[in-house]
Amino acid sequence: MKFDFRHIAAYRLLLVVVVFLTLQRNTAQDAAFQVQDTVELLDPKTHFERARLLSNQNHTDLALEELEKASKAAEANEDVKALIDSYQEHALVYLKLNKEETTYFFWDRAKALLKEIEYPYGDAMQKYIEAILLFRDGKNFQAIFLLNEAKQLNNDRNFFNNVLLVEGNIYMNLEKYESAAKNFNSLIVNTDVYESDYLATKAYLGLARLNMETGKLEESTNNAQNALKLAEKNAFSKEIWEANEMLTKVYEELGQYDNSLAHNKNLLHIRDSLFNIAKMKTETKTAEKIQFDFMSDEIRRQEQKIEELNESKNQSDIAAILTSALLIIITLLAVSLFRNNQIKLKTNDLLQTKNNELKAARDAAVTAMEAKTNFLSTVSHELRTPLYAVTGLTHLLLEENPSENQKEHLKALKFSGDYLLNFINDILQINKIDADKLEPMNVEFNLKKVLQEVIDSLQQSAQANNTEIILDYDEDIPANLMSDPMKLSQIFMNLVGNALKFTKNGTVTVIAKLLEQKEDNLRLFFEVKDNGIGISKDQQENIFEGFEQGSIQINREYGGTGLGLTIVKSLLGLFNSKIQLESELGKGSSFFFELDVKAKDALVDDVSFEISEKDFDLKGLHILIVEDNKINQVITKKMLTKKEITSDIANNGGEAIDKARENKYDAILMDIHMPGIGGEEATIEIRKFDKVTPIVALTAISLDDSLESFYAAGCNDVITKPFKPEVFYKKIGENIFDNKNLKSSVT
Repeated sequence: MKFDFRHIAAYRLLLVVVVFLTLQRNTAQDAAFQVQDTVELLDPKTHFERARLLSNQNHTDLALEELEKASKAAEANEDVKALIDSYQEHALVYLKLNKEETTYFFWDRAKALLKEIEYPYGDAMQKYIEAILLFRDGKNFQAIFLLNEAKQLNNDRNFFNNVLLVEGNIYMNLEKYESAAKNFNSLIVNTDVYESDYLATKAYLGLARLNMETGKLEESTNNAQNALKLAEKNAFSKEIWEANEMLTKVYEELGQYDNSLAHNKNLLHIRDSLFNIAKMKTETKTAEKIQFDFMSDEIRRQEQKIEELNESKNQSDIAAILTSALLIIITLLAVSLFRNNQIKLKTNDLLQTKNNELKAARDAAVTAMEAKTNFLSTVSHELRTPLYAVTGLTHLLLEENPSENQKEHLKALKFSGDYLLNFINDILQINKIDADKLEPMNVEFNLKKVLQEVIDSLQQSAQANNTEIILDYDEDIPANLMSDPMKLSQIFMNLVGNALKFTKNGTVTVIAKLLEQKEDNLRLFFEVKDNGIGISKDQQENIFEGFEQGSIQINREYGGTGLGLTIVKSLLGLFNSKIQLESELGKGSSFFFELDVKAKDALVDDVSFEISEKDFDLKGLHILIVEDNKINQVITKKMLTKKEITSDIANNGGEAIDKARENKYDAILMDIHMPGIGGEEATIEIRKFDKVTPIVALTAISLDDSLESFYAAGCNDVITKPFKPEVFYKKIGENIFDNKNLKSSVT
């Protein structure tokens, strides 16, 4: 959709005139601001990157000049998204200058444009800026709520890191020191492409402030010194001031008055420098100039529209039309405000009563949901731990040349263990969706490869039933799409697996068609059909309900949990899509749905969703196993020994930290749920002195576990217990050897 900048012209004119009259008195002080220099306009993204660097170095005057160029380039190209970005970046810079009125002005400009287009990143930034404003106003919980909403709209790494920083500062205000420390520690070892040193500097300052408030003065000194080194290295002048100010206070608390005086002199030197005074004047002057230029541009645009009207109508007609329009707007506004006030007065009592009723009902529902969630979390973790022993020991016994009779029993045991694990996974999957703990990602992937991988993984089941799987793929579908490939894989694994289970000596067809495309917005049609036993009309009504397979006879003959289609229905609900069914008893079934996705230009970033199989030589590696369960220790150690890998064992997080400090390991396998110091806390501590060694979370993940939390703590990867041995060895190889290759290529 091509955006028309004239849609909001009338509204902007009214606001611009008021602000213009306010600023007009400043023009006499500096007439040079009215002169428009000819400058070379680059791509807006280039100006944004320059502005980000200059803003971090506290050169806000130069940063604002770059953002002004970005705005002009966006308007010249009629690039609405870039214009929204420039308004939001203006707002953030003016926040640094403590000009909240101007911040709101640019935030409102972006908000008006966002109403006309779909732009998730812009929506996320709006909530991020609003959260900072609420945080400054002391509304901490509202700010946290908006930041959570912003993270759901956008998964950009730089954006996520900045959200972590703001969250850390809010947690400090709320005295949630453990949560704040977790955020700051994850930023110290961040891999941000744009602001790695700046984010680390702010994180060190946050930890220094946290340590001081909790009485850990020596740690506060170390963190403040680290912040000062990074700030001086990168010329972050504001952070240099903050670090010196912090060190002045901490050294005074420690009684080290000479050090405190030295840093206090640094503060006086910075404050009294002529450069700093001139810089403040320049920043204020530039900020007012850019704001005045923006208003002037608006006035010129409106004058141009009036001149166009003059060609067909006389001056009095124009004045009459504008006057009438203004009167109508004012009248409608007055009527609307009056009606709203009356409605609020009449409904206030009713809302209060209903609110109390809803609050009581909500509290009861939340209590019940929390009890259910905690129960499932505990049960799933407790079941996975012994299951790891069952499946692990079975695998080891099968590799030790058992007799044929023993092999038959072991295979039956392995099948039962796998069946029970799949059953637990299905129940957790449904309850994660019900508890709003599962959200769709938005990453680039290749749809055809995703479907082909699903089909390839199910070929063994198809051969067992003498059934052929056919992929009917529309080649008009763009190669690179944006959505959640992992959840789409789950959907098709369940649909195709379900079709294969009820189809013998037949065919299962997977269909993907392009229904329509508007620019980068696509609507796709998917269908999985078979010529199996089919489903009767009365059974079709309940087929998507949990534990429902149509009849007891079907359940006994074909097996399964009856949860596969329930998971498909729940997962598609995350994409605002709905599964549909057509079937005839004895002739087969067809499951189909439509899905909205976005296309991504392959020329921009040619990254496809593809898993490349690699064989790794693991012989001679030395690995640390962190595990509190003795049986699991034995199983994991034996599985490593099978590949000629040596290992040490740490029984808890404290031992893991000591061993990692004293020894050199190729990798660390870290259990998360341990008494005392848990896996996440141990990982954070290890990352303070070892940022290189791969740490893989090897854990029986539960319902309330967050993979993002593991990665934020410093883990490189996650292996869920129980696991398939080939996955276990593959993950170890990838994180050790691929990580080394990546670092060597960087250096």
